[in-house]
Amino acid sequence: QVQLVESGGGLVQAGDSLKLSCVPTGRTFSSSAMGWFRQAPGKEREFVASISCGGGSTYYAASMKGRFTISRDNAKKTLYLEMNSLKPEDTAVYYCAARGSCNASPGADYTYWGQGTQVTVSS
Repeated sequence: QVQLVESGGGLVQAGDSLKLSCVPTGRTFSSSAMGWFRQAPGKEREFVASISCGGGSTYYAASMKGRFTISRDNAKKTLYLEMNSLKPEDTAVYYCAARGSCNASPGADYTYWGQGTQVTVSS
């Protein structure tokens, strides 16, 4: 059984930064591509960013590229999402996800999901 636990969300003002973390259990972290997704109220879940097993390949949604940075520390078994220059439209529940291969292509399916962490950006 794989569990993913996100943390680091909160209420911030526009222009602020936040760093989310995700800690998985029950699976070898280093053999899983990882991703971040988000879901705003009344909207479908959308892809944010993903990273390959070793961290050598990263992918971003166009609207986040340049503001968000995905990274991972395999020694600490932790996934990160650093978010800068936050905007009110970034308000959403952010989820981390894991899949059973190293392919981090944006269109890939993810098997395991966390419960999410709320990020609220006020104007």
